[in-house]
Amino acid sequence: MKLTLENIDGLKITDYINGTLECECGKPHSIPMKKIVVEPGAVQKTAQVLRELGYTKALLVADANTWQACGRLVAEVLEKESFSYKKCVFEEQPDDLVPDEAAAGKIFIQADPDVDVILSVGTGVLNDLGKFVSFRLGIDAVIVATAPSMDGFASKGAALIVGDLKTSYNVTCPKAVIGDTDILSQAPMPLIIAGWSDIIGKYSALADWQLSKIINGEFYCDVTVAMVKKSIKTCMDNIDKIKERDPEAVRNLMEGLILTGIAMSFVGISRPASGSEHHLSHYWEMQFLFQHRKAVYHGTKVGIGTTITTRLYELLAASEVDFAAAREKAGAFDEKHWTARVEKYYCQCAGEILALSRQDQRNSLEDKLRRIAAIEAHWSEIQAVAGEVAPSSRIKEILRSAQAPDKPQAVGIDCQMAVDAIRMAKEVRNRYTVLGLLDDLGLLESFAEKIGRELETEA
Repeated sequence: MKLTLENIDGLKITDYINGTLECECGKPHSIPMKKIVVEPGAVQKTAQVLRELGYTKALLVADANTWQACGRLVAEVLEKESFSYKKCVFEEQPDDLVPDEAAAGKIFIQADPDVDVILSVGTGVLNDLGKFVSFRLGIDAVIVATAPSMDGFASKGAALIVGDLKTSYNVTCPKAVIGDTDILSQAPMPLIIAGWSDIIGKYSALADWQLSKIINGEFYCDVTVAMVKKSIKTCMDNIDKIKERDPEAVRNLMEGLILTGIAMSFVGISRPASGSEHHLSHYWEMQFLFQHRKAVYHGTKVGIGTTITTRLYELLAASEVDFAAAREKAGAFDEKHWTARVEKYYCQCAGEILALSRQDQRNSLEDKLRRIAAIEAHWSEIQAVAGEVAPSSRIKEILRSAQAPDKPQAVGIDCQMAVDAIRMAKEVRNRYTVLGLLDDLGLLESFAEKIGRELETEA
């Protein structure tokens, strides 16, 4: 089968797995996932799925919350079906389990030599830990989802906190995703809405990818973009029923999140689902860690970040740029001043940020001048992309319709931290987004200050 813009709407989620698919972008797409089971009572099929995939012993990984929500039931199913397993539960951890070296180390230690699959029962953090450890051990991972809270179920990336720095690792996606809609629909509503808010972030992520295609010649696939847009539409169309915990609507949300992860795996990067809004989220997550504050759900932060990134696009669309001034400012870049800012805002992680910047030469004057030239040559096209992004007011309206937080202050991010994120979040990843474009044009600081004033007015 060949993927085209014409046939995307008619495909089921299982049509994307088990084989290499030709695509009209010219690049074949595949994902090593073998099973997707999202239906009522899906947990009862856990042992069956594991046997069908050839496994003989699982390391069942959960935390105190997910063990109560689903883990105990999974264990009962495995015992009933005489499937061998070992239990690894983070019982001593608080609600906000951190995917750090200690958490990964505990799973490594518990993985006996005869374990051939990591069976994670949970969502974002446990999914990332399971994928990372299984990849390092050279075995497979399977996820039993407890909430439709994020879009990384089918992705080939794992986000861990290493030395307080949010770090992404290339791993292998789970061989199977099991989502029992009876359980998913009863997840805490903030988690369900966090997953829905994560989908909202695609409004700016897709625009960021398009910008980098125009400016840097980055690979771009219209078909995977269409897949993500399909997920957005499905989730937007179902929000009222999602709030009512309707199992079918929750199934649509879960499949939308999985489909977004498949899109990421197809192109080998997280571009279809992650851009400037995720950079803001990562920055805030790190600041909360520095301050020893309780974490905010990833999707919730992404939704709030999207209200800011779409506002940046609005300002960009209305801007007149002095390209000569942008080149002059680029030539006056002060490495010492930039280093001091990184050290101020990234604290104990600054050394790693600086090392990465030296490695990828992100402050290269030659590269910056090349990008400015490309921006100038394609300015009308770039403004058109910016003009097509949903306005910030619309994003806020969408979030409010789901009773989701729509401003940083609602989750304890004050105006200063929001502004600092606009200024500095681009350093988290060497990925070109609207934040990098505004920095190239010398507009990032003034736009950050403007949005800061707007946030203070809204407070």
